Amino acid sequence: MMVTNKVGRSVPSFIENLGELKPYAGVFATPPTGAHYAPPIRRHLGIGMGAGKKFLASLREAILASGLKSGMTISFHHHFRNGDMLVNMVVDEIAALGIKDLTLAPSSLQNIHQALIPHIRSGVITAITTSGLRGELAEVLTRESLLKSPVVIRSHGGRARAIEAGELKIDVAFLGASSADVYGNMNGIHGPAACGSLGYAMVDAQYADFVVGITDNIVPYPALPISIPQTQVDLVVKVDKVGDPKGIMTGATRITRDPLELHIAAQAMRVIEASGYFREGFSFQAGTGGASLAVAKLLKESMAETGLRGGFCTGGSTGYICEMLQEGYFSAILDTQCFDLAAVESLRTNPRHVEMSASYYANIHAKACTAHITDIMMLAATEIDTAFNVNVLTGSDGIMMGASGGHSDTAAGTKLRLVTAPLIRGRFPIVVDSVHTVITPGECIDVLVTERGIAVNPAQKTLKEQLNDFGIETVSIEELQWRAEKLTGKPEPLAQSEELVALVEYRDGTLIDVVRRIL
Repeated sequence: MMVTNKVGRSVPSFIENLGELKPYAGVFATPPTGAHYAPPIRRHLGIGMGAGKKFLASLREAILASGLKSGMTISFHHHFRNGDMLVNMVVDEIAALGIKDLTLAPSSLQNIHQALIPHIRSGVITAITTSGLRGELAEVLTRESLLKSPVVIRSHGGRARAIEAGELKIDVAFLGASSADVYGNMNGIHGPAACGSLGYAMVDAQYADFVVGITDNIVPYPALPISIPQTQVDLVVKVDKVGDPKGIMTGATRITRDPLELHIAAQAMRVIEASGYFREGFSFQAGTGGASLAVAKLLKESMAETGLRGGFCTGGSTGYICEMLQEGYFSAILDTQCFDLAAVESLRTNPRHVEMSASYYANIHAKACTAHITDIMMLAATEIDTAFNVNVLTGSDGIMMGASGGHSDTAAGTKLRLVTAPLIRGRFPIVVDSVHTVITPGECIDVLVTERGIAVNPAQKTLKEQLNDFGIETVSIEELQWRAEKLTGKPEPLAQSEELVALVEYRDGTLIDVVRRIL
């Protein structure tokens, strides 16, 4: 049975193998229930036999010792991004052992994970829940019926919430670290494969029934600093290479030189200055795209001129944001993920650059999360519709190619939510009648900044008046749509079936949208 949710999307109330589902009812409309899930207490495998018994010689031994069986759920983190070697390595070994019918529950999946496709076709992996999918793997799963149930897409905060609540029960977590000791203390800032913060892995380590720490760099006890402690790790395995740190550079992490993006950044900076939130002690989160980093550069220039200083930066970190911390423009970075090697170095050396878990960052049911106390947030969009709903998961062709990430998490609580995007991407307008997939509801978006105009959400009347008083001309989002379509024409509706490819959860666990099979 399908029901209509708060953003007007038709979503299922029940899915075989997943059970009953709740429709999205509003940003903070669904209250928390239940209690934190508690993993079982077990006797340490090495008691009475010395620490060496916690340290095993091979992945195969660790998989067997974990008790992994067909039908269970395994998890990984994505801090190595496109340099990850662990997921493919572990699943290859699991397949060789004849274990099948697994739910794969990583924090996100990258292009490099196309190697999983044969294991999906053979039935080793039969269900997936993640924040994002990219490349050939995403295209195959969008076009073909290979899994026993639709992929479940969760935001970073939503994944942490689901794990803590026991809705996503992890039987075995395989967590890579660039440095570890034989008791299981781990971090991501030392060793040849240093990847930085292990923020997404922290929730898995705390709540998974069994945790296997995997590294290519065993160090003397204790492995300091401790990101994931020995108290949460059952076994430790050393492999030849856990990841390629150069792979974390996936995507743009340098300030753009593109004149169009620089113009968008300049307009976004004007909006920030007019908003009233650009003030002493303001908190800020930038994305990794060139335009977002260009905004950060303009922020720095304005702060240098005025003497204004910020409070904390949050989310993932880039070298440029770390440079601003080092120079005193911000007082701290709270970090879930390092996006480049300069950020890794900052986390290693600057005591005011600290790791935080995905729950600390963005869990709606946490007693406090930084996503709810941030002042200014830069957001991206593959599409935005005239109701200001934003899509960052599927492309104009309906194929999954991105991630929910922290988009809806940060948009829900941040005071000023700016979407920056070119009005036309490729041959397609970015403003449409209705986005293909709703990730973030329009009530959580304040302003769309493009190179051809700025639109303010009609619900934000005071903000619109502030911009006008500042001399910033604004137009309706319908006007931006018209300007785009005048150049591109109106896009044809996508041909799609009723078959569900993916279920998109809002951060509170309700269903905000679905992805359907493309014909």
